[in-house]
Order: sequence, then C-alpha cells, then structure tokens
Amino acid sequence: MDNILKERLKKFKIINKELQRLYPSIKIVLNYSNIWELLVATILSAQTTDKKVNEITFKLFQKYRKIDDYAKAKLSEFEKDIYGVNYHKTKAKAIIENANILKNRFNNKVPKTMVELITLKNIARKSANIVLSIGYNINEGFAVDTHVMRLTNLYGLTKEKDPKKIEMDLLKIIPENERKEFQLRIVQYGRDYCPAKKHDHKNCPLILKLNKK
Repeated sequence: MDNILKERLKKFKIINKELQRLYPSIKIVLNYSNIWELLVATILSAQTTDKKVNEITFKLFQKYRKIDDYAKAKLSEFEKDIYGVNYHKTKAKAIIENANILKNRFNNKVPKTMVELITLKNIARKSANIVLSIGYNINEGFAVDTHVMRLTNLYGLTKEKDPKKIEMDLLKIIPENERKEFQLRIVQYGRDYCPAKKHDHKNCPLILKLNKK
C-alpha cells in the first residue's frame, strides 16, 4: 500500500468514526415502501430536494400502487402528478418507460445488477448504486452525489473530480460493509454541518477531528 493510500485510509477511519458518533443510526431520507418506489424516488430526486420529492411521492405512491399502474399511466397526467420536481416531463417519460421495461424484460422486478440497472431510463451509476445499496444491500460500488464529490475532496479522500474516478478511489479505502452507512452519513453531514455555502468551516466537526490526528 502506497503512502497516499495509507494517508487516505487513516483519514477515512477518523472521519468514519466521527460520523458514526454524529449519526449512530442513519437511513435514506427518501420515503418508499418497496424497491420500485425507491427507484422512482431516486429518479425524481435528481436536481430536486429530498423534501420536495417526499411531498410528491406521498400522493404519488397512493395513486399508483403497482408497476402495472405506472406502465398504464397517461404521460400528460403523470407529468402533472410529479409537477414540482425539476425536469418533470423528462422524468415522467422515463418512469413510465421503466415500468414497461420491467414488465417486459424483468418480470416486474427491479434488476439487481449495475449492468442491468443502467439500461433503464434516467439511471446512471449514482442512481444504480443507491438502488443496489439501499434496496438490495449490495455495496460493490459507492453512490457519488454532489455532497460526496465535494466532501471527499475537501477532506482528502480523493483528488479526482470525475464521479467514476472518485468512486474508484473510495472503493480502495472503504470496506464493503461500511459503504452504505458511510455514504448516507457523509451526505447528511454535508447538509447539517458542512454545506457548500459559506460557513464557519474551521469549526466543522470533521475538521476539528482531522486536525487532532
């Protein structure tokens, strides 16, 4: 193991321990009751707050109960059902198409592999990793969103800017059984303590811990 990797691993352990202290139990903010709903909520959450998504899915998941309901939905009506999320027309089309793909190709089940998930509409690696991790507890990858990109660079776990390269760096230092909770915790930490907007960064809990190492 080279020195850079050793230093990143040391930082990860300090950060992970502090995040565990701050968030002893953690779960995804998005509301869902099955893996299909998780997929839908994940698509809706792109460039939209989780709070807004939960407001919309509260009614949506009552109106559409089964994948078949989504597959049969009228696009113009569904666009209105999810109005309020960014790019609602594109997302409405993608969700209805995905429902039909699942019906025709996957026996009404959300796929369990990265290769299959990224064949769905509006699903790239980040979204696929969320579905695999949260839905199936499969943590071969790591979901890299804007919080993860910013904070892992800020705290010295990577120097990469490309999400795929960041993911590869993180997979080298984060054990598979720690990935789901670490991803959820660092995202929540970004919201609660270390947002992108200007703040008293020198007193962020992770900075204080890392400076004591």
